[in-house]
Amino acid sequence: MADIRTTRLRNFWQGLSLADWGALAVLLLYAFLLGLRQIYERTPQSGFLLFLAICAAVYLAVRASLWARNRLLWRLRNRLIIAYLFIAVVPVLLLLTMAGLAAYLMYWQLGSYVIYAEMEERVQRLSAVAGAMATSYAVEATSGHRAAALTLPEDAATYLKNAMAELPGLRIESGKGEELLARNTGRLRNRFRGLVFSDGQLALRAVVDRQTPSGPILVSAIVPVTQELIDSLAPELGPIQFNVLHPEKAETRVEAPIVINREEFTSVEQVGTLGRAEPKAANPFDKLISGIVALDVIDMDHEQGQEGAVRVFASFRTRPSLLNRKLFGPLGDLGGAAATALLIVGAVFFVIELGSLYTGIALTRTITSAVDSLYQATQHVQAGDLSYRVRVPHRDQLAALGESFNTMTASVSTLIEEQRRRQRLENELSIAHEVQQQLFPHTLPKLPGVELEAICRPARTVSGDYYDFIRISPTRLAIALADISGKGISAALLMANVQAALRSDVLRYRNGGSGNSQMQINTAEIVSHLNRHLFRNSSEERYATFFFGVYDTETQQLMYTNAGHLPPVYICGDKINRLETGGMVVGLFNDVPFDQGIVSIEPGGILIAYSDGLIESENVYGEEFGADRLVEVALHDKDSSPRVIAEAMMRAAEQWSGSPEQADDMTVIVSRFSASTKELQA
Repeated sequence: MADIRTTRLRNFWQGLSLADWGALAVLLLYAFLLGLRQIYERTPQSGFLLFLAICAAVYLAVRASLWARNRLLWRLRNRLIIAYLFIAVVPVLLLLTMAGLAAYLMYWQLGSYVIYAEMEERVQRLSAVAGAMATSYAVEATSGHRAAALTLPEDAATYLKNAMAELPGLRIESGKGEELLARNTGRLRNRFRGLVFSDGQLALRAVVDRQTPSGPILVSAIVPVTQELIDSLAPELGPIQFNVLHPEKAETRVEAPIVINREEFTSVEQVGTLGRAEPKAANPFDKLISGIVALDVIDMDHEQGQEGAVRVFASFRTRPSLLNRKLFGPLGDLGGAAATALLIVGAVFFVIELGSLYTGIALTRTITSAVDSLYQATQHVQAGDLSYRVRVPHRDQLAALGESFNTMTASVSTLIEEQRRRQRLENELSIAHEVQQQLFPHTLPKLPGVELEAICRPARTVSGDYYDFIRISPTRLAIALADISGKGISAALLMANVQAALRSDVLRYRNGGSGNSQMQINTAEIVSHLNRHLFRNSSEERYATFFFGVYDTETQQLMYTNAGHLPPVYICGDKINRLETGGMVVGLFNDVPFDQGIVSIEPGGILIAYSDGLIESENVYGEEFGADRLVEVALHDKDSSPRVIAEAMMRAAEQWSGSPEQADDMTVIVSRFSASTKELQA
């Protein structure tokens, strides 16, 4: 066996051509220089050698694929091994590459953010100094010292001395900086702060315009961008350099322009740190990171919006270990533990990857038979034979796959049967929905001086909300609105019970030629009857909130009883009256007292009754729509028809929730009262 392997190896090396040896030599040379650069970072780089290495790698990859296709891939086992390599190894390598690139970009972004934050902190500090000095001047000017704009008070001088320790080169100028305030397009036109390039010098500037009784006081604080200032920025970033670049023009083109994003620049000014050395690597993976960040700058040598304004870029060179200290510094010892845990997890993943590759190769022999058995099973399933089962000769993962397939076919058969039952249930729900729709009024009663509108939108197929209009006599109309506890079929059944009991009780007062039209209606008595009926004919946990009212067009009075329902709103002009008189919910206790309230209706009044689903709809922040917003919508459209008002309230509640799905049934009734029957007849 050893002699056979030696012979095959010798034949392999003898079969290499001169081009193959040349490509191997180029790759070995590039690998040697790459390894040497890891030890000595100043090892020169060659772009031409990199190009040759890429060409050699492509050439050898093509040669290897042709050789593998002719010598290796004719066996199924080898094909599966190659498949595992592409499935397991290649994606991991790509993920590692992407992780390295993402880490580099993350540290670049982190370093850029540190510079930007440090500069913003200096600018804010400078703005605070300018504001404090302007305040000091303003106080002196107000107290009568006209020389305040030229002489620093003792307290201000002490404050300025302390500020110069943090802002080297700080100086205060009075009466200057109006041109910067003119360029400030923000909301605060009496204040400016930022990075400014003027007369060939880059500086941090803050300008404050303070108004006093004796006139405006203009204070400008300036800190030039010097090596001392840059040295105070972010010690963990290593060497930092600020570059002031001017856009390149055709007539002033230089031999070696600086190109950034395909735009050529000429260097105007460079300011860097003094004593900062390039940070040393903490470990072999602590590679040097170079980054650059653009800073916002105002070029005073050019008009606002004019082409040719300078740009400022800050470059830095640092190590990930230094940025990690700043990133994990607030965590203390936990930061190091988190980094160690990340390395351990990476090592575990690597070991698991090797184990997965080994397991895949070891299971190659059993895969073919398992796949064939599964294929035969799929043919039976395709033919509609869901009773076929895969044979399980072994007790391993492939056997579990066979058992899963058997379980799946059984589950598919069960799901098909469940789907049939669900279809029947949906058909029954559809029938229940149609039956429930017959319980609602098909046409709204027509009474002189009364306009009605009602909208009910169920959260499910059937609704637990109930509304009704019952015309008792030519001048009397009963209005009912109920919210049944629960949802779905059970609530719909209880709603039908409420509807039947209410109508049978109310219709006793309907005139039938026997003078019953003059019978006095007591809404509290009707609600009490309904309460006892529900208590005796429903389960203990079932109840309903209920509002019942009777309006008489002759007396223009609304008699009502509110049994635990959300108080309907009566609007007349700018007056708002909430109808709360009544008692507790119906169906929960047997003998409960209920009261009757009476409201005098004026021409133009509007009665709005609604269920809790309309006001309890929540937005993305969990805030409910609320009854107050509902009343605001009604007041906004109070001069419109009841239908317009009802649709506006529904639309406002749906827009507030922003969700196509309702959490609860939504019902609203709008009644507009114009004049009495006598007035209309007159």
